[in-house]
Amino acid sequence: MDPALPEAYPLPRGGEPVMARLRGGEPVAGLTAHTSQPPGSLASLWSTAETYELFPLLGDAPREGMDALLHALRRQLGELGAQEQDSSCLVTWPSRDVAATRALLDHGFVPLSCLAIRTPATTVDTKLSGTVKMRRAEPADVDSVLELAMAELEYATLVGASVPRSGAAGLKRDAVSVRLRTKSGPRGIRRADGAASGDPVWLAERDGSPVGLAECGWVDADNHHSGHRLGNGLWGYVNCLSVREEERGTGIGRELMSLVHDDFAAAGAVGSYLYYNPANPLSPVFWHRRGYRPLWTLWEIRPATALR
Repeated sequence: MDPALPEAYPLPRGGEPVMARLRGGEPVAGLTAHTSQPPGSLASLWSTAETYELFPLLGDAPREGMDALLHALRRQLGELGAQEQDSSCLVTWPSRDVAATRALLDHGFVPLSCLAIRTPATTVDTKLSGTVKMRRAEPADVDSVLELAMAELEYATLVGASVPRSGAAGLKRDAVSVRLRTKSGPRGIRRADGAASGDPVWLAERDGSPVGLAECGWVDADNHHSGHRLGNGLWGYVNCLSVREEERGTGIGRELMSLVHDDFAAAGAVGSYLYYNPANPLSPVFWHRRGYRPLWTLWEIRPATALR
């Protein structure tokens, strides 16, 4: 179906089994993993407080199997006492399995996020001309990085999975501060200038004022929790791309990502990945033009009790 999918389908340790049968009597199964995000946690900015994630095992009947399993999941959620407030049900499934897509839509799920991948040399970006300067962010840039990161987060609460929370700016500041102070990178990666390569965070500046941000990181798929949905090897991760509203459409985002992709390639990454929101009117077209394409779609329904 998709040669970029990992060889094995990821299953969580533990979880509640859920079983169903097709019309012909064949069994389908899955595991439901319940996760709680405590108030004030960083993860609560992009997740509901209570999440019930289904990991289906459907065999050769993706549509009928998914339909039967979601009916069984609805009963299970009642038994587990899923709450109506600040809860969600989540299924992450290969984007190209459109037969299962139909069943998810029929049960009320919406595609809130996509995990999209890009392999090196997928596209060649043209260079931006003008007075915009690109550079690595330093610990002293925390205020500039935070402002641009918060703009992206606030936009994402309108079009995606992010959740507006009190205290979000403080949580983001702490995370940004740690990211900017980190010097070491995975597998001993070093930049061309010999400096240790931590999480790459890039700023675009026009006349000395920050106008764009690319906040990135590294994932060793062999030894990282995110790697179970990727192929083996070292991956570059794009956590946040943000451009000031008045500067959008001028090529700043394109130029930032050209720089990011060159940096990933120089470090020997097998590819890069990110999450985008399909309902976002800006990002899907932008990311597709940069060479990204969906690998996994994260289907959600909020609250979890709205599953039909």
